[in-house]
Amino acid sequence: MSAGVFTAIAASLCCITPVLALIAGSSSLASSFSWIEPARPYLIGVTIAVLGFAWYQKLKPQPLDECGCAVDEKPKFIQSKAFLLAVTVFAALMIAFPSYAKNFFPKHETNSIVADKSNIQTVELGIKGMSCESCEAEVNHEVNKLQGIIKSEVSYENKNAVIEFDASKTTIEKIIHAVNSTGYKVTNHSIKN
Repeated sequence: MSAGVFTAIAASLCCITPVLALIAGSSSLASSFSWIEPARPYLIGVTIAVLGFAWYQKLKPQPLDECGCAVDEKPKFIQSKAFLLAVTVFAALMIAFPSYAKNFFPKHETNSIVADKSNIQTVELGIKGMSCESCEAEVNHEVNKLQGIIKSEVSYENKNAVIEFDASKTTIEKIIHAVNSTGYKVTNHSIKN
C-alpha cells in the first residue's frame, strides 16, 4: 500500500510542487520536479499494479482451518479493507491532481488602466520546463503580479506565453524575470503586432 501511495504522489509531484510553491511563497520551487513528468505514465502504471495486487491479496479467499471453516482473524486497521480503500482513493486523487491543480491558484483580474493605447505591446515567450496546467497557473500567477499586465495566456502544450502589457508600466525584461523566477526558463521571445 505504501508503494502505491509513493508512486501516486511521485506521478503527480511535478504538478504538486507549483501548488506547494504558491503556499510556501517560493515560486522558484515550482519547476523542481518537472524532470519527473516523462516518467508519469510508468509511475501511474506501477501505482495501479501495486494497488491491484493489494486488492487481490485482500479479496482472495480466506485460508481454511482443519475443519474447512474460514479462519476469522480481526485485522489491524492498517491491514483492513477500509484502510486500503482510503489509500486507493488518496492515490486516485494524487494521480488526477494535474487536472484540478489550477484551482488552487488565485484568479487574477486585470485592472490595468491604459492611458495611451500606443503603449500596449504583446510579447510571445517560449518557455521550457512546463508540463501541466499547474505549471501554466504558476507562470500566470507570477506574471500577473507585475504592474501593467493587461492579459496573459500561458500554454504548457505550446510551451509558450502570450502576454499583452502596458509598456509604460512594465518591460519585457521584467516579464521574463517573473517567468524565470518560477524556475521555468524563457528560451526566446518575440514582439507581436
